[in-house]
Amino acid sequence: MNSGLGFVRGYKCVAWLLLFISLFLSANARSEFDNLTQNLLLQYLAEPTLEREQYLTTLQAGTISEQLESVDMIQLSVADFWRQKNVPLSFDKLNSGASIVEKNISLEPEVDDYLWVVNYLRKLIWLSQTQSWPAIEPGGLLRLGDGHQSIKLISQRLWLLGDAIEYAADEVVYKEDLAQSVKRFQARHGLTPDSVIGPKTLFWLNQTPLARGHLLAKSFVEKTAYSSQLSQPYLLINIPAFNMVLVEDNQVVLQSKVIVGKSYRQTPVMQGNISNIVLNPTWTVPRQILRKDVLPLIHKDGHYLAKKKFDVFDYEGHLVEKSAQQWQEAAVGRFPYRVVQRPGTFNSLGRYKFHFKNDLDVYLHDTPNPELYRQSQRALSSGCVRIEKVQLLADWFARYLIIDKRIWNRMQLNYDKTQWFALSATLPVHLVYWRAWVDDEHVAQYRDDIYDVDSVDVMSLIGQHAIFTDKVITQ
Repeated sequence: MNSGLGFVRGYKCVAWLLLFISLFLSANARSEFDNLTQNLLLQYLAEPTLEREQYLTTLQAGTISEQLESVDMIQLSVADFWRQKNVPLSFDKLNSGASIVEKNISLEPEVDDYLWVVNYLRKLIWLSQTQSWPAIEPGGLLRLGDGHQSIKLISQRLWLLGDAIEYAADEVVYKEDLAQSVKRFQARHGLTPDSVIGPKTLFWLNQTPLARGHLLAKSFVEKTAYSSQLSQPYLLINIPAFNMVLVEDNQVVLQSKVIVGKSYRQTPVMQGNISNIVLNPTWTVPRQILRKDVLPLIHKDGHYLAKKKFDVFDYEGHLVEKSAQQWQEAAVGRFPYRVVQRPGTFNSLGRYKFHFKNDLDVYLHDTPNPELYRQSQRALSSGCVRIEKVQLLADWFARYLIIDKRIWNRMQLNYDKTQWFALSATLPVHLVYWRAWVDDEHVAQYRDDIYDVDSVDVMSLIGQHAIFTDKVITQ
């Protein structure tokens, strides 16, 4: 008997032989078999485990018999990974006679961005296997016209990552073509596209391909698992992306920039159901903001409350009035009052508040400072989410969910009276934290870890592993 097929016994001989031919003599079948490796690779980069590392090693460097013997176990492992995350797979609907190719294809999550993500991961693995990635340290800012030896390495790296069409190997002067590439790179990393190469741009330039692969795979798995459980329509705010989408019938019907909480007043990852819209809301200042932000301003300027149109109430609900000097004195030490800002264009919540019940007093609202949306880094609030296209969102609610449309329409020119509106149905809202994705233009996007969530050094688990020293997958 042929030693290469020594593991075949009895009646299984013909079946294993046919399987061998289908896998290794057919280029198309081999290509489909690689889909299994891709899916396993994505899972390993997202959540490194010894079991997945061993499976990848077998697929990469094992003998033919070892690879064949591992197929069933690997397929079940891949399927179990997605089952644990409640991601539906067509694998679970296959009949017992399905071919290995059909099984491999059926293990792919049925989401639009899967192929683009795994293709980008393939490229990153290729870069990790073929390119050194030394830290770029110019020692200061680099601007158009500057000369520095690191320019050629920056140019090459942007070319390798797909942000530059070409690079000049001997160029040491920062020229316009490179500046345009830097701007593209900055934009897809959520940075201000000003072409100035500073600390934040260097941080992302120095991220190794494997680090990029881990972040993209991790975010894809989290997004796929979370999105598979969503009922439509829904609002979703991706906190580090400073972005909101309104999804209806699997289509994004509205997208908007948002402002989220500062690093020390973070917008929480959470979910809820918007139950009311408040037109011309008042703003009751939370105690923490009152103590840390407002009272120091009152102590500095006794007229601050009047200028910002705040009313002050005692705990029995009685309006409290004092002179400017008295308010300055009261702002030091215990402050036994409730501070409420009247409705109007000056109000900190702006024109609309979208209310959903939660213990953290977080909601979505407008802002009287729209110029803030021009900033690329928009972690600027005290925890709530401010929406740039708030009027368009309110209009959508008015069309589909506002019950009393007559009063809604009548009050659109009123900016002084607060009015709560009930909805015919609640709208789910989801606040998530996904730092990487492949967009609709098939461009990989990355964002800063604004809340230092990904502080665990996962790269220590995968950075030096042998499975990445040779080709892992067929190119």
